[in-house]
Amino acid sequence: MRAIELGADAIELDVHATADGKVVVHHDPVVNAPDLPVRRISEMGIAELSRFRLDQDIEIPTLEDVLRAINDRAFVYVEVKATSIEPLVVRAIRESSANCAVHSFDHRIVHNVKSIFPAIRTGVLQVGRHVDPVAALKAAGAEDLWQEVSFIDEDLVARAHEIGAKVIAWTADPEWWRPLREIGTDGICTDHIAELATFNW
Repeated sequence: MRAIELGADAIELDVHATADGKVVVHHDPVVNAPDLPVRRISEMGIAELSRFRLDQDIEIPTLEDVLRAINDRAFVYVEVKATSIEPLVVRAIRESSANCAVHSFDHRIVHNVKSIFPAIRTGVLQVGRHVDPVAALKAAGAEDLWQEVSFIDEDLVARAHEIGAKVIAWTADPEWWRPLREIGTDGICTDHIAELATFNW
């Protein structure tokens, strides 16, 4: 919720799923704590996972809880980082009142989500600059191109816009912001939330 307080109009988060089918918000597939062994999220039930704590003794939250807390206060971009959990993610999103989109580095996940829930907005994550930068969008049926910031150029943005897609830069530090805006980049994903919220465009 701190990001929203700082002025973010959208939140990007990563999800995995427990062995008993609970989608949880966590960056990595494994968790660890000082007095507990490193464990994979997919190998634990939600009750066991609750023993692990994040910084400031915060429990690892479920996607359901996070979406409930955000509600309509910000748009939520959900990055799916584990395979075969698409139905679980879609169910959590459909049962919430939050406005969401789904994206992934695994473009097969994006395609699967779209087939399960055609109305949801989806995106593909890319690192390198492809010869055809929108080919993956077309193949996955996605609308958002999440492009690593150093590979974004005017041609890439123009080609995405030609097919009605948006370009979201990740992860963009302040020196990138003005050049990205000048070439028409649609969204900026950054850790510098307060600075971006007050940036003089």
